[in-house]
Amino acid sequence: MKAATLNQLLIFRAIAETRSIRGAARRLGLSAPSVSQALRQLEAEVGLPLFKRTTRQMALTDAGEQLVAGAFGALATVEQALEAVKDQGQAPSGSVSITLPRFVYQHYFQPIYADFCRRYPGILLDISVTDATVDLLREGHDLGIRFGDRIDPSMVALPLTPPMRDALFCSPAYAAAHGLPRSPAELAGHRTIRYRYITARQLAPLQLVVDGNTLEIETPASLIVNDTDAMIDASLKGLGIGGILEPLVADALQTGTLLPVLRAHWPRVPGLHVYFMRDSQKARRVRLLIDFLREHFAPASAGH
Repeated sequence: MKAATLNQLLIFRAIAETRSIRGAARRLGLSAPSVSQALRQLEAEVGLPLFKRTTRQMALTDAGEQLVAGAFGALATVEQALEAVKDQGQAPSGSVSITLPRFVYQHYFQPIYADFCRRYPGILLDISVTDATVDLLREGHDLGIRFGDRIDPSMVALPLTPPMRDALFCSPAYAAAHGLPRSPAELAGHRTIRYRYITARQLAPLQLVVDGNTLEIETPASLIVNDTDAMIDASLKGLGIGGILEPLVADALQTGTLLPVLRAHWPRVPGLHVYFMRDSQKARRVRLLIDFLREHFAPASAGH
């Protein structure tokens, strides 16, 4: 096989997995025009179109499906053999890309990632911080961090933290001016600060545990934010009762800068997980980051 054809097959695979020229380019570290050109050359070589292009994504043709079935297994075998040989080297190398929400970056990842870079200087760490829902295949990332109940079942997911609680809180000034609700029902008479999901453009539900059941509580919103820092800041300024994961406000609750509201009714949510495509962890650089995250997140969570 020509070296050029092998390269085109690798690019074809990236396009097939991401369903996007740009996604494949990001994954491979190439320009989008280079990826497009390689695809055109491969299609010219086989004499058939490999993708049907739509306005939203690229779908495989019958010929493309046939090439996937025949070539991907062989490519994976070759890559695994190369990774096995690399593992025998003295130092791991290559790039590994991770996507994670902003609060995860600030609270968990920012304090530790420099240690990973120092421990493995040959690995290029590519960090993408976004609160939007990310498709690893489409965006070309090796792994991501997300709550366990929001991960596609086709992905492999490993726990990083135990379950957490969704906390409600307010400032002492708000409590002095408006009092504190004594029951979930009284919450409807208070000013609440609500969180809006960036991707879905929907308000996060305000849920509390009542008589052993987790119920959604309807409350009028006095302020809407789409950032965890903004939620905490608005609560500190006395603009209403805020709600966010307990670890993010644990210090403020401990010092009394923020006061807990209806603590006995806080619901539990699944913990954070690292997730990735099957076989991704066979690449040493990816496996090392997964192991590093599992080692360092647990101690960070234990403190809260």
